[in-house]
Amino acid sequence: MNQAMIRKMQQMKRDMEKTQEEIINTEFTTTCGVVTIIMMGDHTLKQVNFEKGFEATSDEDLEMLGDMIVAASRQASDEIEKFTAEKMSKYQALLGGF
Repeated sequence: MNQAMIRKMQQMKRDMEKTQEEIINTEFTTTCGVVTIIMMGDHTLKQVNFEKGFEATSDEDLEMLGDMIVAASRQASDEIEKFTAEKMSKYQALLGGF
């Protein structure tokens, strides 16, 4: 392998690491019903907010609230996966799908 190819591969590695860092530091906000969550690109749940004025007055309300948190989290996770695939696709193409 010649030096130019090695340098190109090293640059691509640095670019991939920068892209991965960008993904990790991106916030994804999703809403489901009265619940809004913020999840980081590494799937860390950063924040859960409830619509102002929301009050749980029954066990059913609490169960529904839990379901909304789960749904919003899944939606954010799906968005992260899509965003990651889009950002990393150029590297996969260059590496031949590795």
